[in-house]
Amino acid sequence: MATAQAAIGAAVEIVWATTHLSLYPFGTRAPRRGGARNGYRIEHLSPVQRGRLVTDVTEAGTPILLLHGMADNHSIFALLRRGLLRRGFNRVFSMNYSVRTKDVRTAAVQLAEEIEAIAEETGFERIHVVAHSLGGVVARYYVTRLGGDERVHTLVTLGSPHQGTLLAHLLPASLLRQLRPGSPFMQEINQPAPECRTRVIAFWSDTDEAVVPAVNASLHQEGVHSTNIRLRGIGHLSLPILPSVVHQIATRLTQLDSEGTPTASVTAIA
Repeated sequence: MATAQAAIGAAVEIVWATTHLSLYPFGTRAPRRGGARNGYRIEHLSPVQRGRLVTDVTEAGTPILLLHGMADNHSIFALLRRGLLRRGFNRVFSMNYSVRTKDVRTAAVQLAEEIEAIAEETGFERIHVVAHSLGGVVARYYVTRLGGDERVHTLVTLGSPHQGTLLAHLLPASLLRQLRPGSPFMQEINQPAPECRTRVIAFWSDTDEAVVPAVNASLHQEGVHSTNIRLRGIGHLSLPILPSVVHQIATRLTQLDSEGTPTASVTAIA
């Protein structure tokens, strides 16, 4: 069963990698920023989605920023973005940071600037961030080392090498050196983060070919409220496109109380 699941996952990974390659050139353009999509009109939504807007307009309107991984751009989120919008989240933003980024810290500063711009534009003091691969490391550095927990309510990471990846030893690039397990940067980012107000939800897959070992995409950091969700048979690039993952993300972004207190962990997807 596990072998069959892995084979299906590998096939999905190949198909999506090919599709993403064709979309990549379109993602090099700067994402268009604007207000809430469709405002608060609800006729285009299903009854369940309408209920979400009617019962908690603030929850549905909380901005969500999508942050891509290494050598990528916002096109990786084409399906995830659509899925969130269809579920009633009406402020979904994307950003690109340079494919030539050599330092996680530099990208984190750029992220901080983007989040400040979104906060000013929308009037929301705190937002959610959904990040893939390296993007999750960038976002976690921002919330734990640059005071970003004041701005980020929930950080969702998809296949992010929180403890590094052995594949980073393959090339001597400065950014990859930061992602090596036990590197000075990894020691820095994994220092305790007392009273961090950002809730982190880390999705990781047992067949993630980019994070080695795969469990390094889970997060266990003192002072950070984290929920780790293990997925089975899903490739690295496929994490942002699977309906089950999109559903889990949407569900967790609605499981918040009025004070923003983190909710209890939910059973991992089998």
